[in-house]
Amino acid sequence: MLRLSNILNIQLKKALERAFPNAANAARVSGSTLDPVLVPASKPEFGDFQVNGALNLAKALKQSPRDIALAIVAQLHEDEEFLNLCKSPEIAGPGFINLTLTTQCLIREINNQMNDHRLGVPLIDLSKTSGGSAPIVIDFSSPNIAKEMHVGHLRSTIIGDSLARVLEFRGHSVLRLNHVGDWGTQFGMLISHLKLVAPEALTTADAIDLGDLVNFYRQAKQRFDEDELFQDESREEVIKLQNGDLQALKAWKLLCDQSRQEFQKIYDRLDIRLNERGESFYNPYLKNVLNDLDDLGLLVTDEGAKCVFLESITGKDGKSLPMIIQKQDGGFNYATTDLAAIRYRLNSYPDGDGAQRLIYVTDAGQSNHFAGVFEIAERAKWIPNGCHIEHVPFGLVQGEDGKKLKTRSGETVRLRDLLDEAIDRAESDLRIRLKKEGRDESQAFIKHVSTTVGIAAVKYADLSQNRITNYQFSFNKMLALQGNTAPYLLYALVRIAGIARKGGNLGINIDTLEFNQPQEWCLIRELLKFDEVIIKVEEELLPNRLCSYLFDLSQVFNRFYDKVPVLKANEPNRSCRLALCRTTANTLKLGMTLLGIPTLERM
Repeated sequence: MLRLSNILNIQLKKALERAFPNAANAARVSGSTLDPVLVPASKPEFGDFQVNGALNLAKALKQSPRDIALAIVAQLHEDEEFLNLCKSPEIAGPGFINLTLTTQCLIREINNQMNDHRLGVPLIDLSKTSGGSAPIVIDFSSPNIAKEMHVGHLRSTIIGDSLARVLEFRGHSVLRLNHVGDWGTQFGMLISHLKLVAPEALTTADAIDLGDLVNFYRQAKQRFDEDELFQDESREEVIKLQNGDLQALKAWKLLCDQSRQEFQKIYDRLDIRLNERGESFYNPYLKNVLNDLDDLGLLVTDEGAKCVFLESITGKDGKSLPMIIQKQDGGFNYATTDLAAIRYRLNSYPDGDGAQRLIYVTDAGQSNHFAGVFEIAERAKWIPNGCHIEHVPFGLVQGEDGKKLKTRSGETVRLRDLLDEAIDRAESDLRIRLKKEGRDESQAFIKHVSTTVGIAAVKYADLSQNRITNYQFSFNKMLALQGNTAPYLLYALVRIAGIARKGGNLGINIDTLEFNQPQEWCLIRELLKFDEVIIKVEEELLPNRLCSYLFDLSQVFNRFYDKVPVLKANEPNRSCRLALCRTTANTLKLGMTLLGIPTLERM
């Protein structure tokens, strides 16, 4: 109802100006306006909207809130455009005004939504935004080369993807960047180990499968910890790599390519699109960061390292903490790379991205790191006016015991194992249900449904939580057919698809809509909230708001379907109710698509 809310807000402001012209003129002189404070009604019995501004204006206008409300209502009664939208306003309490939309208004709005493939969500007018058509960069997922993606990468990957989908749907140009850890001192260790265990990889033109890269990494790390000579060789390999040694670069590329193939398998399963741009990409720009900070007088040498002392972050002693830009040995670190990335993304270089907004989706444990990086970028004046940089933090994935999710052996859960188990459990549940219902389905059907439900359940269980908090991972809860789960939403969609299969043409066009049941109006009102929910997600970057809406919509639809006959109804009620079913299905599908969650017609 965002469009209606905007129209009503304008009408209410005009009513306030007519009722209190002197106060309105004084407000204009000071560069403000009288605010009616229009909000959605807190309860259905209060109507569709509430006007709460009378309480705030009482002191300035030197009148009681109720008198102010009466004056506003008197003006609204003279406004024909307002009366086409709302029934007669009702004053409640000390000075609240309750507004209820007319049935004619609701029918007009739902009819527009039914005939709009965007379901009422407007495309943003980029010409009116401060950034214009400049892209929004979303930095998410970011696994490390030679390490397997684990459950810790799940949240960044699917939260970042869902935010990208919403912003793209609104009309923004979005650059999805995968800032993989493909550079640094660990590669000296890995290259040295590669030379020992698979030297042929560096001489043959053909790609060589190194097997389990995680095990490869563990072997290299163990050797590094136990062998001083190997440590020296590893450090030499880092220098060779940084200086462009061809053999070192070939080994590095081999490691990166094999990791990339494994990452892509996970991304394909999760339906994730990403543009890889690893740490190595920014390597040529690191010295520029150092020189620029030095020229600006921000760089300080402390115990041999070159640092910037932060103003926003202090230690326990209250003193400013340093952020190291160049280590004592001359090497650079994550902070240097992230600063170089900011400069590049904001177009400090001719081939840069020219982004208007940077969004970093990482765990909350990196909040101080990014606060420091953002502070340095601001002090260095690398951030153009109108550009926004924000960290989108998320909490930990915990086991049902409230502790960090790990395997029984105490290791971090591999993401592919987690997805496999979700699918296996979904298949087990499906086979039990099919047996109870006496249904005989093909193996292809069982595999497709199990895979869809398993992946959807894992994604939705994460996205439905407020990303800022930790959440407890439970296969039993996320795969349940009841409650705020993906299977519950999928079942609502399947239910509507079943109506179509039983003879209901959900694609029917209706010239005149007629509704007369309370459950119909409840469903219409819920459907009309979709546009505002999407705008909220865009502004707040909280996908759980969309999840909550889809769950509420499913509940409202189920109550409608349980109480109101659809296929057995007489015309025109039958066609009108089928149209509501179709719009509900379209809304659920679009909402779940924006979350990156697959859907089903049968399950």
